[in-house]
Amino acid sequence: MTLYVRFAGHMAALLDAMEAAGDLPAGLDRKAVTVEPPRDPSHGDLATNAAMVLAKPAGTNPRALAEKIAARLEALDEVEEVAIAGPGFINMRLTPATWAEELRQIVALGADYGRSAMGRGVSVNVEYVSANPTGPMHMGHCRGAVVGDALASVLEYAGHKVTREYYINDAGGQVDVLARSAHLRYREALGEDIGAIPEGLYPGDYLVPVGQKLAAEYGDKYVDAPESEWLALFRRTAVADMMEMIRADLALLGIHHDVFASEAELQAAGKPEAAEQWLRAHDLVYDGVLEAPKGETPEDWEPVELPLFRSTKFGDDQDRPIRKSNGSWTYFGADMAYHFQKAQTADQLIDIWGADHAGTVKRIQAAVAALTGGKARFDVKLVQMVRLLRDGEPVKMSKRAGNFVTLADVVKEVGKDVVRFTMLTRKADAQMDFDFAKVVEASKDNPVFYVQYAHARIASLGRRAQEAGVALAEEPDLSRLGTEELALVKLAAQFPRVVEGAAQNREPHRISFYLGDLAAAFHGWWNMGNDDPSARVIVVNDPEITSARLFLARQIGQIIRNGLALMGVEALSEMQ
Repeated sequence: MTLYVRFAGHMAALLDAMEAAGDLPAGLDRKAVTVEPPRDPSHGDLATNAAMVLAKPAGTNPRALAEKIAARLEALDEVEEVAIAGPGFINMRLTPATWAEELRQIVALGADYGRSAMGRGVSVNVEYVSANPTGPMHMGHCRGAVVGDALASVLEYAGHKVTREYYINDAGGQVDVLARSAHLRYREALGEDIGAIPEGLYPGDYLVPVGQKLAAEYGDKYVDAPESEWLALFRRTAVADMMEMIRADLALLGIHHDVFASEAELQAAGKPEAAEQWLRAHDLVYDGVLEAPKGETPEDWEPVELPLFRSTKFGDDQDRPIRKSNGSWTYFGADMAYHFQKAQTADQLIDIWGADHAGTVKRIQAAVAALTGGKARFDVKLVQMVRLLRDGEPVKMSKRAGNFVTLADVVKEVGKDVVRFTMLTRKADAQMDFDFAKVVEASKDNPVFYVQYAHARIASLGRRAQEAGVALAEEPDLSRLGTEELALVKLAAQFPRVVEGAAQNREPHRISFYLGDLAAAFHGWWNMGNDDPSARVIVVNDPEITSARLFLARQIGQIIRNGLALMGVEALSEMQ
């Protein structure tokens, strides 16, 4: 049991005892009671707001209640000192033996140190990437892919049951354009000189193999046939091939989805109609006329009665049409039905979208609130685009892709781990530059290198101690660890809290921020030995201190491995 979980248990038992003794009334709501590090480390190791939270409902003074709680905390073997600050905050300083025990907990739990039961098995559907199936993955998709995948891992580690989902947008006009582009390549494969790709079609060479495949299967059957005869067939083939390419591109990043949901299949199954029927039955869809566009009204605009969803009832700024005037579904109508489908199988929904979709957040949140009666937590995480640079200059587009840089090209150049870690070094909604030169730079200014280097240094210690002939103790005397070492232990012990915070706030970048802090603290500790040989991890003439420090370093390495695993990044034992 990790330290913060243990002390939360101590606090619960202590408050139970106070209720039994009549020092607190029974049945107080304790949800807001916390045990966490104080903002200022000089105040102690742990702090609790219990007296501040419970005093008013208990009908007592916070300071007086704090004194009663403090007296019971002082009786704990793990607590060295208790102090009351201000009106009633309680700060605790723990014994060195308590921190030594936390190191042993890291050993005992290994890869599970930081794993949490916070999620209580609540199911979460995380939908991410969902790129249109019209070509290979490009770097515009990369950041959302990594953020979504890392978030899914963090949620699983924090005790949720997670489904990773990809929504295939295979029912819109863009896949008809794809089919026409494939038809052009089909004619090319049969020997026709197609010349320059007409504007409006996809120009990338990635469609050449699709055309060749269609030519091999159908010969010249559809060369001069009307579009109505081949469009659906070519669309199915092209989409299937594009999805195979997209899966391969995602695999380069170590990303694999559990579910691929098809918009075309959703519509064929009548899911939008079912959603509309349900909403009408609950008076959440009505037939009405949209207001004229603000400002100058277009000459061709005329009021048309459409089925409108009452999204204003859920915080949107206007009601939204779910069908077009020709009866086909709007993007919103189809998306609404898709989210209705997801909500049948998960308690919570998370969508990872590009920042260019910010305008649709309110309406889809309104739809989910309506369709689930407000019971399903639904978060939309907006991800900003990434600007690709090489030594500060914009990167040229890929000839193969036609008008963008492919994800595969980037991964092949700098590696999966560099791409994934870099995408998580800033908040998802913050702008990001990806400079090919800087992300592989061997310097402390490069967070990828700095964290990996910390782990590689730790991995080298056992070998170096052996080469130096140090006789390591089987059971290290952790009482030999000093103030600097204990500061590292205290930072390592934050990892379970960081995981829970990242899961609760849907912010996987918190893991990389934490690992950066931990690596910096480790390197700082290591570098103390540059000026003072007695401060080195390996002190040849002192096997006891060497054993204790090596034990500590290995547990820091375990935390780094655990954190990198959540990010989908390998912990290196050697740096090339």
